[in-house]
Amino acid sequence: MARTAVLGFPRIGPDRELKRALEAYWAEQITAAELEGVAYDLRALHLRAGSDAGIEVLPVGDFALYDQVLDTAELVSITAERHRDSQAVGLDRHFLACRGADQVAPLEMTKWFDTNYHYLVPELEPGQSFELNAPRLAKWISQLQEARALGVAARPVLLGPFSLLSLGKGVTDPLELLEPLTTVYAEVLQAFAEAGATEVQLDEPCLVLDQSPDALDGFARAYESLLAATGLEVCLATYFGGLDDATLARVAKLPIAELHVDLVRAPERLDAVLAALGSRTRLSAGVVDGRNVWANDVDQSLQRLERAVAAIGSDRLTIATSCSLLHVPYSAAREKTIDEELGSWLAFAYEKLDELALLKRALNLGAAERETLLTDARRRIASRRASPRTNDATVRSRAAALTPADYDRSASMDERLALQAQRLQLPELPTTTIGSFPQTTEIREARRKRRIGELSESQYLEFVRAQVAEVVEQQERLGLDVLVHGEPERNDMVEYFGERLAGFAFTEFGWVQSYGSRAVKPPILYGDVSRPQPMTVSWWQYAQSLTNKPLKGMLTGPVTILQWSFVRDDQPRSETCVQIALAIEDEVLDLEAAGASIIQIDEAALREGLPLRAADQAHYLRWAIDCFRLTAAGVRSQTQIHTHMCYSEFGEMIEQIVRLDADVISIEASRSGMVLLEAFRDFAYPGQIGPGIYDIHSPRVPSVEELESLLALAEERIPRSQLWVNPDCGLKTRAWPETKASLTNLVAAANRRRAAPPSLT
Repeated sequence: MARTAVLGFPRIGPDRELKRALEAYWAEQITAAELEGVAYDLRALHLRAGSDAGIEVLPVGDFALYDQVLDTAELVSITAERHRDSQAVGLDRHFLACRGADQVAPLEMTKWFDTNYHYLVPELEPGQSFELNAPRLAKWISQLQEARALGVAARPVLLGPFSLLSLGKGVTDPLELLEPLTTVYAEVLQAFAEAGATEVQLDEPCLVLDQSPDALDGFARAYESLLAATGLEVCLATYFGGLDDATLARVAKLPIAELHVDLVRAPERLDAVLAALGSRTRLSAGVVDGRNVWANDVDQSLQRLERAVAAIGSDRLTIATSCSLLHVPYSAAREKTIDEELGSWLAFAYEKLDELALLKRALNLGAAERETLLTDARRRIASRRASPRTNDATVRSRAAALTPADYDRSASMDERLALQAQRLQLPELPTTTIGSFPQTTEIREARRKRRIGELSESQYLEFVRAQVAEVVEQQERLGLDVLVHGEPERNDMVEYFGERLAGFAFTEFGWVQSYGSRAVKPPILYGDVSRPQPMTVSWWQYAQSLTNKPLKGMLTGPVTILQWSFVRDDQPRSETCVQIALAIEDEVLDLEAAGASIIQIDEAALREGLPLRAADQAHYLRWAIDCFRLTAAGVRSQTQIHTHMCYSEFGEMIEQIVRLDADVISIEASRSGMVLLEAFRDFAYPGQIGPGIYDIHSPRVPSVEELESLLALAEERIPRSQLWVNPDCGLKTRAWPETKASLTNLVAAANRRRAAPPSLT
């Protein structure tokens, strides 16, 4: 008989318990033991939920206080050199890699494949050695023991050695280190076996990427060695895409007990996988979507599962989530503000557990019994397909009428930059910020009081206006050249716009971890998108009235709104993105008509949305960049368009970034020490660039000397005439004292560089 499995759980907590505990620990308000107590309670909650739903295979070791990649790196003693000499111990030493400290930078952070989760990039060294870190191993052993005490025979989960190295940086060919790393992994698996585990889940998501024959050879040798050294049953888990023929052939030859494949992202690979499986290998079929919130199409899933049963039998089948449930909220049943019809279309983590159990029961029933069992699930799917709420004829007609001319600005970039320089009269190395300023406790409390009726709408607006005025005044004092209004009225850069666009719904408790203690509440994009009325114009007008300096209009771009929402899956994402772009275009033109000289359209998620396979990327980049161009094509040449992109590698898509046709781009660069700018060294980028010179995800205040040195490094790659000076990202998660101190140093560093000879001319 088939079994059911979950690859991983959310961990931020249904009410963001982990977030609050982490931040309380960092503020020295609770002890390490109290933090670990909150973590234990969450792990127990997850295991009980899975057990109550009847799931046979539940994970342990997937839970991390900050990041699972960091935990795995520390397990095998991969530690950045600058962190090894620290006097910090225990959890403080662990968090040093996450957050840094005075004069000690944290690890670089980047996106986990094409999700909005961020992982910490392991730093490797030439001649890197590995050894088992017993204190870090205790995480997995203790979580196995916790599960056993709860009556759950759980399966430890560990990021595999091939992916751990592939995700690292610092050496030319990380996979040359695979053999010695595999030796340590064998020790880890032996420790799992001694602790009572009978099987282990090794996650190798990098196998769904394009891999060279040499890389696959190394992978195969490593796993042959690892499997020979362990008596545990190994589930090799892949997700976020499918295995190509070459990779599948290597995997199928290995004596693994189970292969997990993502049949949500790559259903077309099912037959190839079934044909390649060995005679004893189980198939873990990821048919329940671990990354989106829509109720499972049970008939579609059962059709795939039945094909598997026909090929290998039900005893060799595991019905599973497509990936970890880290990427979805906890419970749709808690969402009382979403209407009944829309709510019936949703399934969050807990509901997905029930879907797994339902599919298992249905798979073993005859046609008549199955009909009765699936009545409600089928009704939900039919309701969504037939609902008029998902189709707006006016929106669809406008999108269909677009022509190529609608995507192009009227003048070349050189012409535009000359006109903008004349209009703006900015100094060399103009200073600015990315948009948001600290979202203080006071701001969050005012938002809460407004929500529960303790503040009237007029009182709330008066409060926000005062916050805007304070932000503008602070920027004037700091001496910044281009100002922002600080966004105190915005809860989130996507949620704020989604609340003002047709076609979106919002949750009360739909929190998803982005990194560490940071959680986001993505909108649910269920229908056609339009803009009923202006969204930001009045706030920009008020803020600009307070200063004579140029003040940016701040918008979120269509690709980022798409990527950071739970998006409808009943039409191509490209069509949905065009609809969002048209709505943002309306806002851009209204801002320009109101007098805005600079409008920033953030596309923080442009690189994140890039398909994992090279063969699929050109199509995505074509429509994604077209959507950005559509938002700004109608503005006058004198209006300067900015965009911001964060935590991305740009080398392979530099020409596509040029095609964005933004006058100024700002990017994250400080954690990489400006290495990200290498893509621009030999490429004559036509526009202007603001490389972020300090990391806003760390509380540390960078010195003037550090910031000046980063600017000097930037000037070695990009002429000063093209450079702007700004932080890596928005400042909403930071506190005011460190923000003021960091921006004071940023302005001082820019002034020093202005007084120094340019590095490039």
